[in-house]
Amino acid sequence: MKKPLLFAGIFAAACTGLCAQSYQDRLPPWLLKLRDAVYEQVLRPEQIYPLYTNARNMAAAELSGGEQLNAVSRCEYLMGRAYQYFTQNAPAVECYQRGLAAAEQSLALKESADGWTMRSNNLSQLCMLKSKAWAIAHGLDVGKFAENALKINPRDAAARHITASRWIYAPPPFNDIKKGVAMMKEILSGNYTLQRDDLFNVYTALAYGYIQEKNSAEARIWIARALSVYPTNKFVKEELAGKL
Repeated sequence: MKKPLLFAGIFAAACTGLCAQSYQDRLPPWLLKLRDAVYEQVLRPEQIYPLYTNARNMAAAELSGGEQLNAVSRCEYLMGRAYQYFTQNAPAVECYQRGLAAAEQSLALKESADGWTMRSNNLSQLCMLKSKAWAIAHGLDVGKFAENALKINPRDAAARHITASRWIYAPPPFNDIKKGVAMMKEILSGNYTLQRDDLFNVYTALAYGYIQEKNSAEARIWIARALSVYPTNKFVKEELAGKL
């Protein structure tokens, strides 16, 4: 465990007025169980895999059409994230490719904000894991697909997070931290429908942005808020906090 005294300070801050913003999950319980297991980062991919299999089976049993395909796309995206965190990139790529295909099939049936968002999410991770040439060829579509989602549902927090992320996570000179931070904070304004993972992702992006700006005081605030949502998340708890 890195920097235990820093963690103590972070959690103390989280308990002194840094109340997490409200969110409302709208996913079925079997998908929430998979999502939370991925974001908690307590279980290894092979331990998460049964939750993924169950979620895919439940999607087939309970949903149909575009809703089913969007749920399948989300299952693949989440399982891909589980593999990716443990640097198992080959199975992660396979998941993201299946997730991308499911979202494309969903959109072929009927356009939806969820379909565009899941297409964007899966594509964004493939851009990280595939070749530089592949990322250059497809990278601009990530933001375009998220904007398509926002045209259908202007309150889609996940889609807005994608459009803001490029300014924070892109390497110099392609980033614009101040612009990205402003866009992330706007997601917390009450104009967007936030789920638990949306809230965590925004807090994490803000922490990362302030770390990039070498503003440790602000970074600690947003790390504390991210950990108030998923206290065991190792990326925030160890990797981001370890940069302070």
